Amino acid sequence: MRQVSHRRWGVVSLVAGGVGFGSLVLPSEAWAHVKWFAPFNVASALRPLELVLSFNFWALNALAAALLWGACILERTPVGAALTQTLDRVSELLWARTEEIMRACGAVFFVALWVLGTAILTPELKTSSEWIHWFQLAIAAGLFWRRTMVLSGLGIVVLYGIGVAGYGVFHLLDYPIFLALAAYYILAGLELKPFGWRPVDVVRWGAGITLCWASVEKWAYPQWTYPVLQQHPRLAMGWDPSLYMTAAGVIEFALALGLLWTPMIRRLSAILLGAMFISAIFEFGKIDAIGHLMIIAILVAVILDGEKSLPKKHYFAPVAYAFGLACAIGAYYGFHFAFYGNS
Repeated sequence: MRQVSHRRWGVVSLVAGGVGFGSLVLPSEAWAHVKWFAPFNVASALRPLELVLSFNFWALNALAAALLWGACILERTPVGAALTQTLDRVSELLWARTEEIMRACGAVFFVALWVLGTAILTPELKTSSEWIHWFQLAIAAGLFWRRTMVLSGLGIVVLYGIGVAGYGVFHLLDYPIFLALAAYYILAGLELKPFGWRPVDVVRWGAGITLCWASVEKWAYPQWTYPVLQQHPRLAMGWDPSLYMTAAGVIEFALALGLLWTPMIRRLSAILLGAMFISAIFEFGKIDAIGHLMIIAILVAVILDGEKSLPKKHYFAPVAYAFGLACAIGAYYGFHFAFYGNS
C-alpha cells in the first residue's frame, strides 16, 4: 500500500514539475495574443509558404508528431494508467462543479468587459456603443440562473455577429471559441447532448480549433510579434526571432491538437497550456488576464473532465498530426485568399 501511495505521489510530482518547467521554459509570448499589444492588419499579405515551410518548420513539427505518438503509447502503459488515475483523484472533487466554474468565470469575464468599457468579447474588438457594454453585463447576469443561461449563450452569438459586421469574417475566424462557449451555455442550460456530445466536448473542440488557427497566424504574420519581442526581450530567450516564432507556433499547434485527442493527452495538454497562459499574465498584465480568462476556464474544465473515451490507435497519431497541420495551414491561407486575394 505504501509503495502504491509513493508511486502516486511520484506521478503528482512529475505533473507538477512538468507544469513548472513548461511555464518557465516554453515561450510565454505564444500565449499572449499579439493583436492586443501590437499593430496588425489582417488584410496585409501573408508570409509566402515557401518561407513558412522551412527546414526548422518541418523538423520541429516532426518532433512534435513523434512526441504525440510517444504520448499515445505511454497512455497504454501502467505509467499512463497511474497518471490518469492521479488526475482523476486530484480532480474528482471539482469535476461535478465544472458547470458552476464555467458560469462563474463567464460572469466575471463579462463584468470585466463591462468595466473595461471599450471591447466586444475580446480586447482588440473596440466599441464605443453604450448599449453593448450593458448588454455584456446582462450576459453576465444571465449566467447566475440555469434558465437564463440559454439567453446568455444567445447573447454571445449576437456579440460575435456584431464583431463580424464590424471587423469582417476573416478576423473573427480567430475566435470560434466564443461560438463554442455560447453553445456550451445553451446546451448546459437546456441539458442537451446532441449526437452524444457533452457541452464540455463542444467547448474543448472550440478551444482546440481556435488555438490551431492562432498557431498558423504566428507563421503567417511573425512580423506582428517582433515589436513585442523588442519590448520584452527576455521572452525570446536569446533565440533568433524567426526561429522563435516558428517554435512558438509548433508548440501551440501541438498542444491545441492534444486537446482534441485522448483523455490523458488532452488533460496534460490543458495543464501545459493553462500554465503558459497564466504565466503570460504576469508579463502582459490585466488585458491579457481578461482576454484569456475564458480559455483558461475551458482548460480547467478539460483538466477536471474524467470521462473515459476509447483510445485512438497509437499509429494514427502522426497521420492525424500531419492531416491537422495541412488543414490548418490550408484553411488559413485559403480563407485569406478568398477574402483578400493576393494582397
